[in-house]
Amino acid sequence: MAADYLTRSIDKALLEWKDSPRRKPLLLRGARQVGKSSTVRHLGKCFKHFLEVNFEKTPELAELFKGNRDVKGITRKLSDYFNVPVTPGKTLLFLDEIQKSEDVIHSLWFFKEDYPELHVIAAGSLLEFALKDLSSFGVGRVSSLFVYPMSFDEFLMATGDAGLLAAKRECGPDNPLPTPFYNKITERFRSFMLTGGMPEAVATYAETGSYRYSSDVVNEIIQGYQDDFAKYGAKANPTLLRRTLISIARQTGGKFVCNRVEGDYRSAEVKNAIGMLCDAGLVIPAYHTDANGVPLGAEINERVVKYLILDSGILLGILGIDDDTDEIVKEMMLESSTDLVDKGSVSEMIAGLELIKYSSPQKRHQLYYWQNMNKGTCAEVDYVIAKGNEIVPIEVKSGVKGSMNSMYSLMNNPQKHISRGIRCSLENFGSFMSPSNKRIDIIPLYAVSKIFELLLSGKTFLSKIN
Repeated sequence: MAADYLTRSIDKALLEWKDSPRRKPLLLRGARQVGKSSTVRHLGKCFKHFLEVNFEKTPELAELFKGNRDVKGITRKLSDYFNVPVTPGKTLLFLDEIQKSEDVIHSLWFFKEDYPELHVIAAGSLLEFALKDLSSFGVGRVSSLFVYPMSFDEFLMATGDAGLLAAKRECGPDNPLPTPFYNKITERFRSFMLTGGMPEAVATYAETGSYRYSSDVVNEIIQGYQDDFAKYGAKANPTLLRRTLISIARQTGGKFVCNRVEGDYRSAEVKNAIGMLCDAGLVIPAYHTDANGVPLGAEINERVVKYLILDSGILLGILGIDDDTDEIVKEMMLESSTDLVDKGSVSEMIAGLELIKYSSPQKRHQLYYWQNMNKGTCAEVDYVIAKGNEIVPIEVKSGVKGSMNSMYSLMNNPQKHISRGIRCSLENFGSFMSPSNKRIDIIPLYAVSKIFELLLSGKTFLSKIN
């Protein structure tokens, strides 16, 4: 990975935590290799001293925490062991891979109670598995921030396109990008789609400009994920997990069907595997909602679910496992920017991932979509979000064309009380009126962040996902 740190949006949230008078011990949560440790080390530069304890590299240090609630005493021993001074306000203590020890996890409670003046951050690649067994963990005593792969805006910063990012931020539905900027940003978006947002892959692409080298990094990450399958617990079947992950990649954009998983597995076994992949952060669900009101999650249909792979680069790497699908990946690399998003419903997946990435990191956000469940109908809207009591549909289209009949069907339903919507495609910014005279804003795939920028400025109706 490049020596230079890649600026992340989570950096701002970490600085706010550092300076907060109501600071609690902090958990960074997210899949392996999304950049949790790097962001903490970067924050550590704001302190006079930085003490990192990795319980995967030095598991013997977990013994200091076993049956010991004296966190001040533990910290003094860690200070002596690493020869790093620990001074409240001047030292950042980073406890990494804490899923290795429940005692270390529990210690966070006591840091809050007995040593609140010390800055403490913890993280772990498979942390969610440990936290599931600690249902009441951290309530009122520990804060969380959720970390995901890099967004397109972060990708532009990493590739030296800060000017292009600035130009995009000045535009909107009533002020489209000038044609030269539009052409350049769609090409950059193509690169982002192929590279994905895993920090090491992005850094490699920024250094070399080569998809070949960045894809090598992605394949190494995927292998690491598969190596982790054996660590998921007694009920984990590494072969089933691998086959389920591949099947999810192949079914991207549609309702997941369990019996499409290779092998003679029962639905219950496949669903258990999916749950583990979700806990690991490799898979993100999108639930069906009737969209009759808010909160959207109050009426989800758990039997009708789509699943997204956490990153487009990871998706393409998984699809490239087999010779046949590898040809698809090769074709994507040669296609134009406009045609690229037609492949494998990647555009829909990226739009959903971007919605999550630009949402507040203080909570785990959920994705919802709408589908007409009446027999003989096929209307479906890719995402539904809400602000207050207002429901906003988002229809993702490949390229710059596509029917809007599904969105019109949803918007025209008098029970839904929907007054406007969003079309997300590779078009430039713009807007148009539906046949029923309701406004639809065009927010491009490369500008999903604009939804949240406009929200913060008070110029639009949109809000973070409920």
